[in-house]
Amino acid sequence: MDIKILAPSLLLFLAFQHCSSRPCLDPLISPLYASSFHASSRYNFFYSAHFAKLYGSSGWSPSPRDRQPWMQIDLGRKYRIMAIATQGTFNSYDWVTKYMLLYGDRFDAWTPYRSVLFVKWCTLPGNWNYYQVKRNVFHYAFTAKHLRIYPMGWNTENGGKIGLRVEFYGCPYDSYVMQFEGDDMVAYSFPRGRMRTLQDHYALNFKTLEKDGILLHSEGLQGDSITLELKTGRLYLHISLGSSTVHNTNGMTTMMLGNLLDTQHWHYVTIKRYGREVNFTLDSQTETAVLNGEFQYLDLDKQIYVGGVIEKDVPHLPGKVNFRGCMENVFINGINIIYKTQYQEPEIRLAPKKVGPNNYLQLPGFFRKNRLAVKFKFRSWDYTGLLMFTRFADELGSLELGLSEGQVNVTLITVNIILFCLVSGYRLNDGFWHTVDLTAKDNLLTITIDEDESSPLKITNPFMVRTGDRYFFGGCPKTNNTARCVTKLSRFHGCMQQIFIDDEPVDIDVMLQRKWGRYAEILLGTCGITDRCVPNPCEHEGRCIQSWNDFLCVCNNTGYKGEVCHNSVYRESCEAYRLNGKYWSGNYTIDPDLSGPLKPFTVYCNMLQKSWTVIEHNRMKSTKVSGSTMDRPYIGDLQYVNASWDEVTALANTSLYCEQWIEFSCYKSRLLNTPHGRPYTYWIGRHNESHEYWGGAFPESGKCGCAVNQTCTDSKYWCNCDADYRQWHSDKGYLSFRDHLPVRRIVIGDTNRTGSEARYSVGALYCHGDRSIWHTIAFTKPTYLTFPTFKPGTSADITFHFRTYRTNGVFVESSDDHLRNFLRIELNSTTEVIFIFMVGDGIRNVTLRSPKPLNDNEWHYVEAEINVKLARLKVDFLPPAIHKFPVDTMHLYSGAANHTLRPFLGCLRGLRMNGVPVDLEGKVDERTGIRRNCTGACLNASIPCRNGGQCIDGYASYACDCNNTAFDGYYCHLDIGGFFDVGAWLRYDIRKEPISFDAWWANFWIEPHWHNFTLGYNTTTDDIEFSFSTLQAPAVLLYISSFSNDYIAVLLKKDGTLSLRYRLGIISYKFKLTDRNMADGFPHFVNITRHNYTIWTQVDYMDPWIEKLIPGEIPRFDSPKSIFLGRVMEVGGVDYEIQRHNSPGFMGCISGVRYNIFAPLKAYFRPNVTNPPVTTQGYVVESNCGAFPPVLGYVPWEDDPWFTVIVTVSLMLLFLILYGLYIYLYRYKGSYHTNEPKQLESPSSSRPLTDTLRKDRKNLPEIQEESPNE
Repeated sequence: MDIKILAPSLLLFLAFQHCSSRPCLDPLISPLYASSFHASSRYNFFYSAHFAKLYGSSGWSPSPRDRQPWMQIDLGRKYRIMAIATQGTFNSYDWVTKYMLLYGDRFDAWTPYRSVLFVKWCTLPGNWNYYQVKRNVFHYAFTAKHLRIYPMGWNTENGGKIGLRVEFYGCPYDSYVMQFEGDDMVAYSFPRGRMRTLQDHYALNFKTLEKDGILLHSEGLQGDSITLELKTGRLYLHISLGSSTVHNTNGMTTMMLGNLLDTQHWHYVTIKRYGREVNFTLDSQTETAVLNGEFQYLDLDKQIYVGGVIEKDVPHLPGKVNFRGCMENVFINGINIIYKTQYQEPEIRLAPKKVGPNNYLQLPGFFRKNRLAVKFKFRSWDYTGLLMFTRFADELGSLELGLSEGQVNVTLITVNIILFCLVSGYRLNDGFWHTVDLTAKDNLLTITIDEDESSPLKITNPFMVRTGDRYFFGGCPKTNNTARCVTKLSRFHGCMQQIFIDDEPVDIDVMLQRKWGRYAEILLGTCGITDRCVPNPCEHEGRCIQSWNDFLCVCNNTGYKGEVCHNSVYRESCEAYRLNGKYWSGNYTIDPDLSGPLKPFTVYCNMLQKSWTVIEHNRMKSTKVSGSTMDRPYIGDLQYVNASWDEVTALANTSLYCEQWIEFSCYKSRLLNTPHGRPYTYWIGRHNESHEYWGGAFPESGKCGCAVNQTCTDSKYWCNCDADYRQWHSDKGYLSFRDHLPVRRIVIGDTNRTGSEARYSVGALYCHGDRSIWHTIAFTKPTYLTFPTFKPGTSADITFHFRTYRTNGVFVESSDDHLRNFLRIELNSTTEVIFIFMVGDGIRNVTLRSPKPLNDNEWHYVEAEINVKLARLKVDFLPPAIHKFPVDTMHLYSGAANHTLRPFLGCLRGLRMNGVPVDLEGKVDERTGIRRNCTGACLNASIPCRNGGQCIDGYASYACDCNNTAFDGYYCHLDIGGFFDVGAWLRYDIRKEPISFDAWWANFWIEPHWHNFTLGYNTTTDDIEFSFSTLQAPAVLLYISSFSNDYIAVLLKKDGTLSLRYRLGIISYKFKLTDRNMADGFPHFVNITRHNYTIWTQVDYMDPWIEKLIPGEIPRFDSPKSIFLGRVMEVGGVDYEIQRHNSPGFMGCISGVRYNIFAPLKAYFRPNVTNPPVTTQGYVVESNCGAFPPVLGYVPWEDDPWFTVIVTVSLMLLFLILYGLYIYLYRYKGSYHTNEPKQLESPSSSRPLTDTLRKDRKNLPEIQEESPNE
């Protein structure tokens, strides 16, 4: 922008008073008028948004039909927001239990409030009744003018609905805003030419759409510097207190915060430094660091730059770009830089002025004549622009001719008052030459367009004309005195010729010699206008409009969108609408080939069960046929409603299944002339192929449905009508071979005999599914698929879904035979997708960076589009990455590039090129590593993951995730157990404190699934498994306590039987698990599973027992606290029955203990955190003596990758030991010079190390691995 940044249009003062020293907790809602409240809907007038004030007599409630209700408040000015308080609707059952808050300084740009970093949004807890006030203090203060609340949960009991009363607390906020355009900056000069500080406090707010830019910069002569910059959407702070060449230390320290900051939302930055300690804060995220080096003071010289660095011949810092966007309240150690800029204080210096576009033509005229005459021709594509301006003599006013909306506007101004403004002509910006002839004298003005003398425009008003000495065409010179030429119109882009002033022609040759007139940035003697709309770059009948240097496609009423009307605004099928949340039946507009040439059309979608697409036609009613022969047959064409034949064919081609009813009724009229005759009647389907089989029969079988069902009237024939009886019969059924449908034509040829007659009807076409969505393949080996030549033309798009665990791989590559022009879409890293292409001037790329990993084995959608204006890459719902790109004809490869070493391993589905689905499943070949459906190495794993381990598919290989199991090992097959001596115990703490009431209420409406074990919240599902072995009874094998009176206990009774004790709420349950004596020293396995009222118990993989709890309220195990093994050491009351079995304690082995997702022994013996929540007392050692033999058998050692690694390492160590021993003996032997060798003790005769171990061995139970043969 120009240095006019100090003008009021660019420098805004948005506040008029300062916050006082009192707390910033003023109520902000109560003083507002009703016009400040807005909402998406209202239940009725008495529940309008302006009733939503705290302690009000009503409240806001939206309409029940509102699917995404919200309420919005306009505060009128900016405030610093500190807290929020809510209530429900007065005296009702209506209140909000949780909600989401958005804020902004504009009503169309919102920022979600986040209480925790890296979350997409945050829901705030609401109310639990209508009258109590729920107050939430924000984790960080923010500034806003507009606030919006989205209810996310509400009371539904007793007919309750959304009800809200609200109050916000804060204080007024003084806002000084400055806009930067990249070619300007503000420099603040230090009072004494330098600034030396021990501590600093910098603060500013910014918003931008650019990902790079310098916010602050300053440096000193001694190497001190500070730079705050945006780089790739992240905020970097570079600060150095000086570097030492003596001690070879580099003082530069770099800190980074945030991501994707180019969202045009306000961000709040604070930098606090004391000595070498720095706190760097962005919004709610704070980073702390100790600066490098040895110095404490920051020494800066001369000035600090805001918004960029612009000096003479230096438009920006080397390798950096200046900031483009807005900054608010830039404080440097308490000094508001923008405030000083507004009042133009002497310490502030702005960027030097630059001369921008300055095209104009200045011509002289005859001075003080009482008649003005101007005539010229022009051609342009622009809607607006200055054609001519002149100022009258004697300060009588001015006359302006300009283009506005394709018309010529004439504006006459006298003494700073617009006397009149008239419009003439229509669509004069069509690129053709148009003539403007204007004459004016006292009290009369006449203008003629295109020499149409029959309809000149005349204005008679009292005014005087005294011509000036200068006429300006095309624009006003910036360097000229503004009193000479002033206009609000933009500069004219186009061509002018045959200019006459006062009936005298302008001589271009004289102007070229600069002997007459003045001009700048124009070309004389030529017209460089270009028609960018021929040929029309807009697709699908889009309308092209253009300016001097660009064109625009108007896609209204075409059914398409985008820069060139390339992308369809409709879904490709009813299935696609259903997947996007449209579950109600009705008429929908679909576009089966999306961006292809076929137009969208309307169909009926039946969404009750499957998403059936229904298309009717003109032959659904019975049609009578007579008088037809085989030589002159009757032909009945089907005209489908709202769709052409190509469009209906495209729908059937992309569907998974199609069917169409067909019926032929006959009276002495043969149908297929079975069994071996020439058919009299047949139907024509896709590709204009005739088919000689009828409904209910198999394709190309030559039969009717009755032959398949063996119900034909005469068994000698394959159709009822082929019997040729003089009575009415019919052959009917569904045609369901999709590749032959839809039916296009019926041909009937045997109704010309006496008494012959036939009737036929064809039902509507029914199709469901979408092959382009669900047809999926998996790449399990490095390979690629080759498809025919891809000819994108002037526009193209490639879309597909992928899922993978791999960190990189090429999805699609298209190149010509000489590899000169190509494009490629690939996963470059876990968070980057790259669209690479080569054009005439080299290789370019579009990179889209995702904030989350894309190799999470979840489906992700990729859309790459190229057209004459740009290239766009989009992944899921992330903002697209854009780059301009010209295209050419290329070949296409999928899966891996034909000339690359980065193959893709994973799954692809829904590949479309220019909207046309690509048949991926037709390329399936198991030998080359291409499988049908998304199945990788986990499908046919040689050794499946054991004990509930999750198979992580690498497609070429697999791994087992054992995190949520009680086992270890490559296949989750290694048991983790322990030996407990008498009195020993282990406690695993699930939670340290009970659930708060607010947290319980926020999750009250969440219905837990059987596999969703939330940490400590009420759960209706328990899953327990373990194995044990012991010789002593009684004992408590497992005990799970809670913060309430609930508990779960598995007891070993005196007689060796097992008992299960449950307490849920006020009811206690006792179940017997087995009648056998389990204290026999052998391992035994126990599994207990509860879901709601049903408990399944199983011991040693015998038939499970099923027990039922007492019906009533759904039983929940309330807030589990701790898991005890070996002995119960719970503080507080313990059930008497538990205490009887608790002494002296369990002695034996326990293995594979798991409660839901908690594995106590694994957490103790294989900790994955620094301080696992496990406490032990007594003698507890790792042992597998309680492991139950696996049902699937033991994993062979040779198949265990861990064993292979251990054996390899052991062999290497053994080799090194033997080699070292050899070297030692060789040298020891060589040190003697006598002929008698020294007698050496044989290594084989040395005492084994195990002797010492046996001698010092404690009296522990024997720990052995049981072999599969035992």
